[in-house]
Amino acid sequence: MICGILVVVSPVAAQDEPQGSSMMQNGRMPQRMMSPGLMVPVMNPSSGRKLFAAKGCVVCHSINGIGGGDAPALDASTMLPMMNPFEFTAQMWAGAPAMIDMQRQELGEQIQFTGQELADIIAFVHDAEEQKKFSEADVPPNIKKLLHSDTEGGHDLNQMKQMKMNNGGSSQ
Repeated sequence: MICGILVVVSPVAAQDEPQGSSMMQNGRMPQRMMSPGLMVPVMNPSSGRKLFAAKGCVVCHSINGIGGGDAPALDASTMLPMMNPFEFTAQMWAGAPAMIDMQRQELGEQIQFTGQELADIIAFVHDAEEQKKFSEADVPPNIKKLLHSDTEGGHDLNQMKQMKMNNGGSSQ
């Protein structure tokens, strides 16, 4: 009688192998192979910490009590221990109409994200150690003005447009 063991290596399992864990192709960000033809960006919570403030997420959301109160706090301590970034994104999508309206009211326009930026912000939102580093010093002056104007009875749209121009015309 011959006994054999069949070893199956899936692309998901291959992500643990050093050679296939990350790659740089044509100047693109390192990504992990999840399934044939699908790539998931490497999530960087340190970059996400900076983006959370610079993109203006902090105007409505808070972390460690820093930020606005118009939307749910995003402290890692309130998150489930295991994170599925697609679930997080699906929850954002479900609330997108209201969130976009608030962004337009608070920031003057909808926040625009690349896939990498969103991945990094999600990593930050779920990383308690990285959140310990988050302070008001992370919040750019133009965003701080929006936070402080909230306590003064509203936001100035001219100030919001100036904020956009100060950031090289990029969406906030």
